[in-house]
Amino acid sequence: MKNIKLIEIPSEIGAGTRGASLGIDAIKIAALDFMSNFFVHFPSEKIEAENKLLFEPIQSPYAKRINGIVTMYERVSKAVSDSIKGNFFPVVLSGDHSNSGGVMAGIKMAKPKSKLGVIWIDAHADMHTPYTTPSGNMHGMPLAVTIAEDNIDCKVHDIDEKTAKLWEQLKNTGKICPKVLPEDIVLISLRDFEKEEKYIIEKYGIKVIPTSEIRRNGAENISRKVFRYLSDCTDIYISFDVDSLDSSISKGTGTPVGNGLKEREAEDLISKFMQNRKVCCFEITEVNPTLDKENLMAEIAFNILQRSVNVLMMS
Repeated sequence: MKNIKLIEIPSEIGAGTRGASLGIDAIKIAALDFMSNFFVHFPSEKIEAENKLLFEPIQSPYAKRINGIVTMYERVSKAVSDSIKGNFFPVVLSGDHSNSGGVMAGIKMAKPKSKLGVIWIDAHADMHTPYTTPSGNMHGMPLAVTIAEDNIDCKVHDIDEKTAKLWEQLKNTGKICPKVLPEDIVLISLRDFEKEEKYIIEKYGIKVIPTSEIRRNGAENISRKVFRYLSDCTDIYISFDVDSLDSSISKGTGTPVGNGLKEREAEDLISKFMQNRKVCCFEITEVNPTLDKENLMAEIAFNILQRSVNVLMMS
């Protein structure tokens, strides 16, 4: 049985819409509404956020609030690393997806010799860089940071020296760079990405499993396929962005996209993934209750969280 520790990161400085920092409390409220004492069961650590930067002028237009993101990476990576070293399984509840770069850094800091695989369940590829970003929002960049890819071949922007320096700092968090190899990433339910990201996916032959394939083959088969593909990896991190769900149910997230997973499909798939002993960390991110009706997104996220943790407890 695994010792689970909840790591709460109420940071939203990487997102373009406001409100994701409230996602963790929304999930806790969903638990209360379901009469669940889930959040009483496990030790938890809350990471201090830098959301005050949202009230300050933006210094780096192509990497908005990157100074705050650097600080968050330091805090998040330390918390995740300490948890793993203390024999805990970190279950991360995070505001926006930019924080996951810090999570992956933390796993590598705790296990520097590990070959880390990543299962990225997300409508988006999150492989932009300050040189290619259409928005400057850093929740679109964590995988590029983690594989240490600038994508200069597709460069659109010239960035100032300070931004470039901070970007290098992000890539080198934990003094390990890159943290993950592109061939050790699987993108699940990807359907909304720009040509610059497509370039990286094709350049490295990154594995993509579309929604249609999951629907056709079912959770069991997909899970087997993914773990076969990642069989060389010693540890596996699962990051679940709620916008991987279809926009008909994922209203409560900053960037909903059609043709996504149904709630049950996501739940079955993640439960199957969580049965694998190589999985060392699980994250849920991008719940934004300010965009939602009746806290639906958080309720779905809580159902997935609870079922995933139950699987962990039994494995």
